Amino acid sequence: MVPRCSISSNEVQFLSLNGIRHLAETRPCPYKAWFLDQFGVLHDGKQPYPGAISTLEKLANHGAKMVIISNSSRRASTTMEKMKSLGFDSSLFLGVITSGELTHQYLQRKDNAWFAALGRSCIHMTWSDRGAISLEGLGLQVVENAEDADFILAHGTEALGLPSGVALPMKLEDLEKILERCAAKKIPMVVANPDYVTVEARALRVMPGTLGAKYENLGGEVKWMGKPDKVIYKSAMAMAGVDASDCIAVGDSLHHDIKGANLSGIQSAFITCGIHATELGLNSFGEVPEPSSIQDLASKYEAYPSYVLPAFTW
Repeated sequence: MVPRCSISSNEVQFLSLNGIRHLAETRPCPYKAWFLDQFGVLHDGKQPYPGAISTLEKLANHGAKMVIISNSSRRASTTMEKMKSLGFDSSLFLGVITSGELTHQYLQRKDNAWFAALGRSCIHMTWSDRGAISLEGLGLQVVENAEDADFILAHGTEALGLPSGVALPMKLEDLEKILERCAAKKIPMVVANPDYVTVEARALRVMPGTLGAKYENLGGEVKWMGKPDKVIYKSAMAMAGVDASDCIAVGDSLHHDIKGANLSGIQSAFITCGIHATELGLNSFGEVPEPSSIQDLASKYEAYPSYVLPAFTW
């Protein structure tokens, strides 16, 4: 394996590779830990990407510590079960850190000053078709009206959680109207999935980050519990027992995966077949984008990868 080419400009510098073998076999290996996004890198929500499972096995054989870091609003255990159901070997991973898991822990422990000040009454935006997310064990009171709420908790973009525990399906624009009423009251919002969109069977689905961005535009205060915030990278480094110089993050989102790595001072690999495929002019899996397209997109998002690969392959 040799690098495909090296691209550089005044702003964007990255190495373009055919696969990750070059990184894994470099001696001494610079990356003890690999922080892997799931959607758009390992699978598309319905099936693994070609070569992803065998690539993980080869990485493990090279002694890599692997942690899944995901902006999923699901708990870590649910995410690992999903990986197993798609055919991935869970024993290859040190563990999973999701935005949903971090959100649950922070709401439960209340040992962070910002979370301790939240209160207990929340408007809960969740999923319906994808399965509502339980708030069991958090001691929260779900309310329907902004006037009764201390904060907003956004796990999904399909439904409004009711006090009974039932999820009432709701259009995105109707959830946004609720945000307008909440913004007028100036209550804070916790976003348990900062992604704007995600890949699902080659289509893009709207994620809670879209609601968070809307709320910020309305003047609301938003706590982003995941990438690109440093909180999820620090948790991954603690799990793997490494510092920033020993790890690499692999993801398909420039704004979340790559910018988060930039902010955390760690190296990154940008997978182009994920959510940016259309922007890069790609029509099929494994297709290689024009270097100038990558440069333009990286500049647009102000997110600068160390390496660029068409897919997570060996």
